[in-house]
Amino acid sequence: MPGHRLPRQRGPRRPVRARPRRAARHPPAVSGQDAAAADFGRAKKSLGQHFLHERAYIERIVQALDPAPGDRLVEIGPGRGALTLPLLRRHGALTAIEFDRDLVAPLAAAAEGAGELAILREDVLAVDFAALAGDGPPLRLVGNLPYNISSPILFHALDHAAAIRDMHFMLQKEVVERMAAGPGSKVYGRLSVMLQARCEVVPLFEVPPGAFRPPPKVDSAVVRLLPRAPESTGIDDQARFAAVVRAAFGQRRKTLRNALSVVCDADTIAAAGIDPAARAEQLDVAAFVRLANVSPPR
Repeated sequence: MPGHRLPRQRGPRRPVRARPRRAARHPPAVSGQDAAAADFGRAKKSLGQHFLHERAYIERIVQALDPAPGDRLVEIGPGRGALTLPLLRRHGALTAIEFDRDLVAPLAAAAEGAGELAILREDVLAVDFAALAGDGPPLRLVGNLPYNISSPILFHALDHAAAIRDMHFMLQKEVVERMAAGPGSKVYGRLSVMLQARCEVVPLFEVPPGAFRPPPKVDSAVVRLLPRAPESTGIDDQARFAAVVRAAFGQRRKTLRNALSVVCDADTIAAAGIDPAARAEQLDVAAFVRLANVSPPR
């Protein structure tokens, strides 16, 4: 997966822009091979880079995103442009956030003639998506996320959910299963509750290791996240909700009475209609919302 964490620089960086040429009457077919001849160098193991190249899966991601005129597309970790270039040809404009400075120049060169590409050489965790959206339409995020920081990226996106229309991400299959898991599942946990409370989580399809260069040792999957309107979540205080969920799953083998002792007492748990002897994995998202809403401020 393309890595993209950089040491922070002083002052804002100006985006690198690829020059668009006049669009052809019949643009080239969607392909992940366009960048193959560009000098992108080798994948960096230290950044967890595994570049998508299989055309069939690239086409499925573009179809799932289905960009329409007026959409504001933002790609996280474009890497060698396997998804970037087809999206540019389909939509005409794209903002890409890339951490690896060695990929920026060849990506800009490969994108010339495909559309208007603005590249932000940034750490995505430092990007203010609300500022990026500005007064325009909410952002549509897409990306092949690096496995080693996928969860921080997801939580960062949640913090800016008001500025985001939807997200289409490639992730480790195991992570997508955790994201979509329900109560009682062995993989149901903090990530499941935090995401499902704020978004509709829709797993789309799996992607095998052979679709990447170099191939990872695990299967991948594509997921769609649709942020819910803040008023529809029922959460009174996001920080308190996050604290309750974190404490509950921090010691998941313990009963809620013990796991939540630093957050609330047994009477508070019972006041939310929850058995204090239950464990975190037994509670659905709505129960966590009730519990957080009756818990005292920290």
